[in-house]
Amino acid sequence: MAPKAFPFSKLALLFSAFLDNFRDTRRNLGNHWSPRSPFEFQNLEFLGQRPHLENQVLVFHAETVLLRSSSLFPYFMLVAFEAGSLIRALILFVLYPFICLCHQDLALEVMVFICFLGLKKERFTEGRAVLPKFFLEDVGRESFEVLRRGKLIVAISDLPQVMVESFLKDFLDVDFVVGRDLKACRGYFVGLMEERRDYNAFQVVKLSPHVIGVGCFRKCFEHEWFSNCKEIYLVDEQERRNWHQLPRDLYPKPLIFHDGRLAFRPTFWATLAMFMWLPMGFTLGIIRTIVVLSSLPFEIKFPILHLTGVRIKISNSELATMSNVNGALYVCNHRTLFDPLMLSSCLRTPLTAVVYSLSRVSEILSPIKTVRLTRNRGQDAELMSKVLSQGNLVVCPEGTTCREPYLLRFSPLFTEISDNIFPVAIDCHVSMFYGTTARGFKSLDPLFFSMNPRSTYSARFLNMVHRGAGDENGDDARTSNYKMANLVQSMIAEELGFSCTKLTRKDKYLILAANEGVVRKGGELKTETETKMK
Repeated sequence: MAPKAFPFSKLALLFSAFLDNFRDTRRNLGNHWSPRSPFEFQNLEFLGQRPHLENQVLVFHAETVLLRSSSLFPYFMLVAFEAGSLIRALILFVLYPFICLCHQDLALEVMVFICFLGLKKERFTEGRAVLPKFFLEDVGRESFEVLRRGKLIVAISDLPQVMVESFLKDFLDVDFVVGRDLKACRGYFVGLMEERRDYNAFQVVKLSPHVIGVGCFRKCFEHEWFSNCKEIYLVDEQERRNWHQLPRDLYPKPLIFHDGRLAFRPTFWATLAMFMWLPMGFTLGIIRTIVVLSSLPFEIKFPILHLTGVRIKISNSELATMSNVNGALYVCNHRTLFDPLMLSSCLRTPLTAVVYSLSRVSEILSPIKTVRLTRNRGQDAELMSKVLSQGNLVVCPEGTTCREPYLLRFSPLFTEISDNIFPVAIDCHVSMFYGTTARGFKSLDPLFFSMNPRSTYSARFLNMVHRGAGDENGDDARTSNYKMANLVQSMIAEELGFSCTKLTRKDKYLILAANEGVVRKGGELKTETETKMK
């Protein structure tokens, strides 16, 4: 006779009842007192309804309270790919299914070890140059609007301090950030973390009469910071999934500059798609680059690019060609290294482009003539006037590329060499890789831009601007030049729907790469120390 299955089915029923009871306890935790703690747990939505929150000190767990996603894989993949290499990123990707089987804390330590082992400490800038963009895009609007009301905000993170500090302090105005320190040996990370002590933040929390904590169920008991809280509000997974993305216009500090090659959020499945695309993308990128750099006529070049996934849109080109006078000055914003090439193809006429930090490799491969500036105002003005007298000239007065919908300050130098200016509004969108970089090998920019599965490039020609446009009030020559440069900047910004800024090329490189954007032989950027030594 077969043995009865009753004991096993009864055990299964008991286990099922235990799980149901555990879920009910977690779901209704906000309505019950914790038997082990002197404070009361409530849901986060009640904190938003609390009056006089502006006078309170808030302590919150960054990953579980701010971010909508519960997976930290994308941020470590960004570190592995951008700060490490393609090989390091592949190792993390292959091992991640096994990492998921580990305990959450162990999985975090393994990913930190894979991503940081061997990285040079002083060269790690991804925490301020790459990660903030992706963190900001994952912030929940509902939680952020509640937390920003606090008088003092203390963020507790399980991630390394170098990954989260810039995002929380510089962009979200968090007062104190307490992450984990990474151990280093002779200037290199060894991939191990240790607890970090921030005595200033701890004293603020300890001396405050009433501290409010916000976290998830498990983290509230793991961090000593929450032991000083009189009240604790909880966030659960279901609540996080219902949050909306924080709109760009609500960022406390606008995101204007960011670096890195990846233009998408590298989730596990998106990363899989990238690795599968790379062989095809590299081949297609070579073909596209050859087509763009070739001297093929417009009627052949653009259809080939369109068939390979590159869409090119041209608007109002007749405004630029209605004057057949030789020596036209075209002024455009700067999105990619292909801007002068695409502009020349759109106009179907040869152009000369002025450059400063373009790598020698890109200059050699360029099918149009390039003239390297010296950053000496008098010499550059004389050189540009000479080139303009011999043919058409294209200038990008921003001096560097900008990925976001902003225009950097236009240098007024171009207003001194011509009375008639043809503004051009340039825009492009990529799906996988950015074709610009602030650190690394700039000679690879065209290849990365060409490796995108899909990309869109648009050129919109605007009405010609005359010299009198900036001198209607009888200003002196210098003031008139600045007004004319600002007028051209505002025209292009209005056409694209971008915002004008007073930031310069130097600001971008100091923020992202801690240098002034000087390129060494081979296309790699010099460090700030090397630049000063020169």
